[in-house]
Amino acid sequence: MSRRGGWLFLVGLVLLSFNLRPAAVSVGPVLAEVRDGLSLSAPEASLLTTLPVLAFAVFGALAPGAAARGGLHRVTLVALVAVVVGLAGRAVTGSGLVFLALSLLAVAGMAMANVLMPSLVKRHAPERIGAVTAVYSTALAIGLTSALLLTVPLSEALGGWRGGLGAWAVLAGLALLPWLLLARHDRVAPTPGGPITVAQVARTRLGLAMAAFFGVQSLHAYVMFGWFAQLWRDAGYSPAAAGALVGLLAGVSIPLSWLLPPLLARSHHQRRVLLPVISCYPLAYVGLLVAPGAGAVLWAVLAGIGACTFPLILTLIGLRARTAEGTAALSAFTQSAGYLLAAAGPFVVGLLYDATGEWTIPLTLLLVLVVPMLGLATWLSGPRLLEDELEQHAARRSAPA
Repeated sequence: MSRRGGWLFLVGLVLLSFNLRPAAVSVGPVLAEVRDGLSLSAPEASLLTTLPVLAFAVFGALAPGAAARGGLHRVTLVALVAVVVGLAGRAVTGSGLVFLALSLLAVAGMAMANVLMPSLVKRHAPERIGAVTAVYSTALAIGLTSALLLTVPLSEALGGWRGGLGAWAVLAGLALLPWLLLARHDRVAPTPGGPITVAQVARTRLGLAMAAFFGVQSLHAYVMFGWFAQLWRDAGYSPAAAGALVGLLAGVSIPLSWLLPPLLARSHHQRRVLLPVISCYPLAYVGLLVAPGAGAVLWAVLAGIGACTFPLILTLIGLRARTAEGTAALSAFTQSAGYLLAAAGPFVVGLLYDATGEWTIPLTLLLVLVVPMLGLATWLSGPRLLEDELEQHAARRSAPA
């Protein structure tokens, strides 16, 4: 692309990335008010918090096929339109069922765009995957942290939860502008040998390892964002202070999401970047077991560093495929299957906490789950490419018995 087109893509990528996480997390801070305002039942509220995982599992898997048929930029634009319509509509509806349906629309768009971002980077900046991944993963982190910290103040300033949720629709609407221009340049051409499918990725060792790595990492993140505020409240912190600690945990990823992906992309020994980051998880968990209150700030920072495994995995997705199409398929399987695995984390931790009334067993479980992360990171640090595995698989199938 031209220099002008390159800048347009970067602006579009930043605006898109910033506006993806609020669709999933902005309801949480005002969930009680939403439930009261729409008379949502407990099962409906639980379904609302589960929608992002379902969206990634279903709609994320559809993204590569849609992009292959309709164009990468056009499908991204449609996905962003779904985010805007869903966010705006749910802020004004008076029906609980319509609120759930529009929330599903918003997170479905979020899921599809999220899956396509590594492919967009591969298409526009194949020689700068680490640097451009750093740009959009930082924007994701800022959007996530902003939605967690600002939804309640926005609600108070704008007259209630409807204003607080609707504000995110306005910001997402601004992100449409560059994508309206980018979508005009899509040219859909047939892929030699046909497009790479999610099902093909699922039959490779690389795809399975990436999905497992992403899933275990996301499990840790879901548990931290879903339960650590309660952990710190049990340790004696006020609700506001416990929420601020979770905000600190999320905020740590903002500068590190900028620094770590280029470092990983340039490294000839990628495990030297991955393993120290992942190793911050057990340090945080042991600290929470021993002194959850006294060292809360330190444990939040260490857990936040561990959570920066997420942008590193996004970088690996771009580095483990040769083409934009392969990257899209690898991203779709990695995230769809990974989020399904991750969904069990908060549920199981909640059961263990309810059964024991303390955090020893849940934190011990998280400690144990660091072990497969370290093993997967070591294996994935090797020079592996999706297309190579697919070619080897095809050669084995065509070889005479």
